[in-house]
Amino acid sequence: MKEEIIIAGFGGQGVLSMGKILAYAGLMNDLEVSWIPSYGPEQRGGTANVTVIISDKAISSPIVDLYDTAVILNQQSLDKFESHVKPGGLLIYDPYSIQRKPTRTDINIVPVDAMDATIALGNAKGYNMILLGALLKLKPIVTIDNVLKGLKKALPERHHHLIPANEEAIRTGMGLVK
Repeated sequence: MKEEIIIAGFGGQGVLSMGKILAYAGLMNDLEVSWIPSYGPEQRGGTANVTVIISDKAISSPIVDLYDTAVILNQQSLDKFESHVKPGGLLIYDPYSIQRKPTRTDINIVPVDAMDATIALGNAKGYNMILLGALLKLKPIVTIDNVLKGLKKALPERHHHLIPANEEAIRTGMGLVK
């Protein structure tokens, strides 16, 4: 098993955190992991993306041009990465910030109303966790227990009280996809 994932959006949407939590969960599942963040100097509000590779074998290169899965949070990222999903791959996106929907017919495209769910939950910081939950429902490459352990590892201790709210957001995201 090897899953090559790109998560892309604006800085401040939790793109890098989502990738880091996924990478920690992969490590806790005793898998090989690569995590490569990319962001502009402006960070919050600028474009950001992270490549995460999770594999049961050694990862020969962390550099990827075609992905098994793309999680897209804004139009700029859709424009840039839609063509980089492997045929038969998966593209998850939140229609809230997308003006032009994905057009490819050779990949699986799953819209997830994450912004609407975030508003309904009343947890503005849970947006990325809702999308992570949708990803894990569609591609259960790591266990939820290890994602929660990854959250504990990724969050500073002063924010550990937020883990239950993040778990609720993850489970909400899982419930948004069939």
